[in-house]
Amino acid sequence: MSDKDFQSRLESAIDRGRRRSEARDSARKAAQMTEEERRRLHTKYRLDLSEQIEKAIHEVADHFPGFRTESVFGEIGWGSAAYRDDLALSSGRRENRYSRLEMVIRPYSEVGVLDLKAKGTVSNREVFNRAHFVPVSEVDPEEFRELIQTWSIEYAELYAAGSR
Repeated sequence: MSDKDFQSRLESAIDRGRRRSEARDSARKAAQMTEEERRRLHTKYRLDLSEQIEKAIHEVADHFPGFRTESVFGEIGWGSAAYRDDLALSSGRRENRYSRLEMVIRPYSEVGVLDLKAKGTVSNREVFNRAHFVPVSEVDPEEFRELIQTWSIEYAELYAAGSR
């Protein structure tokens, strides 16, 4: 191999390396933009679905006197809960019975999913603990709305059956 061939190949290799580096930087920037877009979409869905959660939980609570509702927000997510404490007398003993329905949209994480979490307790017994998550880019908000309604209705049925 002549010196000219070596020089030519060396310069070509350096150019290829620079192009690869530029391509990696571009891909990183595109991924960053995608990350920002995912965060924006997650926030949009979270705001819309938290309202749906609040409405559904209030509807359940309105059908059972004694339930109190609260907004849930922070590290565990954004949503709502309905809860009540009952005192039952059984064989002369006092027993506290706690019931709660809680649904939240969990905070955004680097995994990039929209995560709906629901937990139901009836008279100190956990009756369900569910999560449904989908990549933010593939979310169908209607699917999440249906799950919020379905899980709320299911809890109401379980509470009505097991609260005595």
